[in-house]
Amino acid sequence: MARSNDYIEIAFSLAPELFEPCIGLLSGLGISYFQEEEDRLLAYLPDQEWSAGKEREIGETLAAAFGSAPRFTISHMADRNWNAEWEAHLKPIEISDRLLIVQKQKDIETKPGQIVIEINPKMSFGTGYHATTRLMLRQIEKLDLRGRKILDIGTGTGVLAIACRKLGNDLEILALDNNDWAVENARENVVDNHAEHIRVELLDAEEDLEGILGEHHDLILANINRNVIGRILPAIRTLAPGTPVLLSGIMIYDEPWLKKLLKRLRYTTAETIYEDEWLSSLVEPES
Repeated sequence: MARSNDYIEIAFSLAPELFEPCIGLLSGLGISYFQEEEDRLLAYLPDQEWSAGKEREIGETLAAAFGSAPRFTISHMADRNWNAEWEAHLKPIEISDRLLIVQKQKDIETKPGQIVIEINPKMSFGTGYHATTRLMLRQIEKLDLRGRKILDIGTGTGVLAIACRKLGNDLEILALDNNDWAVENARENVVDNHAEHIRVELLDAEEDLEGILGEHHDLILANINRNVIGRILPAIRTLAPGTPVLLSGIMIYDEPWLKKLLKRLRYTTAETIYEDEWLSSLVEPES
């Protein structure tokens, strides 16, 4: 019997230039954990979420995008020390001259005044290795976070919430994820970074949204994917009509779709930045 922390590994034989488009498509199917090798993209999905239907959906989605589905193999990954797995791959990530993400307990040299965030991922999205995380962090750096109550949807490792605290936020942050591993990991990273008053909860961004937005927030962070953003942003506009939202997890090819959605919901775009094939937009409600 598969245990709750077992995973399915989906290994794609793929040219490196197709990694980012493939990650974008798979993210839209609810897959959030990836590892890149020279000519293979590895994707991970909790065992209980795997089915023949999911396998068929992956094949059909990639075939529609690429003309034919890349070859992939499926393996069952028993519960294991994922931290040890990641340790072999993680290196310090310099987001900017001001912000550095490092693996826990690694000796590193920092620039004067550089803020260090220690992340020890447990198969949680948000190591700084993905462009969407870096884009969100660069946007967050530009904001005045003082006196703002923040909601972090799909927190993963908790890196965005921790960054907000270290960059000057002084009110409670609610960080949520619907994956119990991510919640456990984020809580550990919050403690390790001495980031106080970050409340990490196991909640679903769609099912629990009305209750979540019952609390007032001054800024909402949503580094998730196009499909979920398309479903929750209308509810956010209704339930938190005056709150700006910082979005990522959207590919540049989907920017026209995003612009139409924002126009329909009466959001204006304060800034959009890009890296690789991804974008991040700070959007604000029209008055």
